[in-house]
Amino acid sequence: MLLDKLSSIESRYEELLNLLSQKEIIDNREKFQQFSKELSELEELVQTFRKFKEAEKHILEIEPMLSDIEMKELAIKEIEELKETQEKLKNHLEVLLLPKDPSDEKSIIMEIRAGTGGEEAALFAGELLRMYLRYAERRGWKVEWIESNDTGLGGYKEAIISIQGKGVYSKLKFEGGTHRVQRVPKTESGGRIHTSAATVAVLPEVEDVDINIDEKDLRIDTYRAGGAGGQNVNKVSSAIRITHIPSGIVVACQQERSQHQNRDKAMKLLRAKLYEMETEKNRKGREEARKIMVGTGDRSEKIRTYNYPQGRITDHRIGFTIYRLQEVLDGDIDEIIEALQTADRVAKLEKMK
Repeated sequence: MLLDKLSSIESRYEELLNLLSQKEIIDNREKFQQFSKELSELEELVQTFRKFKEAEKHILEIEPMLSDIEMKELAIKEIEELKETQEKLKNHLEVLLLPKDPSDEKSIIMEIRAGTGGEEAALFAGELLRMYLRYAERRGWKVEWIESNDTGLGGYKEAIISIQGKGVYSKLKFEGGTHRVQRVPKTESGGRIHTSAATVAVLPEVEDVDINIDEKDLRIDTYRAGGAGGQNVNKVSSAIRITHIPSGIVVACQQERSQHQNRDKAMKLLRAKLYEMETEKNRKGREEARKIMVGTGDRSEKIRTYNYPQGRITDHRIGFTIYRLQEVLDGDIDEIIEALQTADRVAKLEKMK
């Protein structure tokens, strides 16, 4: 079935090459762009398939040498190497055939909120925030603050940031959910381990073309920003609160001194929330909505535990455990992300069979 599907794709690839050489297509800008885009999307798949077929051809050419006593050992070795190459190419082809998430290449808006556990939960939310900020810095992504509410003691009751870069959503989309921490708080004199929690939401950032918002559906309020900010805080109502009346969604931003900048960031957050709501509605509306192995991303779902006494982090969705807690909190989270991506691919491949 896999080979039949790949052969069909290769035929379409050849057809597109032929179409793009025809004058009537070249002169039709819209069709030329459409076929060029489709050809580009098939390029890696077809070239990988051709390497797979080339390895198969070499195996068939070498097999007659197995009956030659002098050449047999060399032939066996070459066939083993070619079959190993074929297996790697087959695995890569399966991944390339998986349906792509249209949001994978997008930037994101991330919301981190302290859950149960008071000040200890706020400190943990702050540590998660710094973990993601350091990870973004390692990858050269740009970070913008949208809203924050710190406790003044290093913790955060709430922090909303935008992380911008190519493929950010594909890397961080599985971080959504409830993160738990188990440790002895600094304020605990008896040395007892406490469990606190913080929730993370990861929303793909969307443009105006992705979702339409009617200005008549918005109620916009201005108010004076709180917290640090000097005279601007006392005299200028630069903070913005936007209510989307049909959905009841409320967003706010007070990070910038300019009311215009705060409005832009609040609208960016509103678009992301409306897009998420629409996507979730469509997902639930399908007759056979599939729950991916690594979870739904729902913030009520406990996805990961950070155990300080044991230096252990466990992702409960895939049963993945590592003992590198400090390195992970310093932003070295690639190992966890790759494990989650692999589990997601495996689940999707099982669904295709």
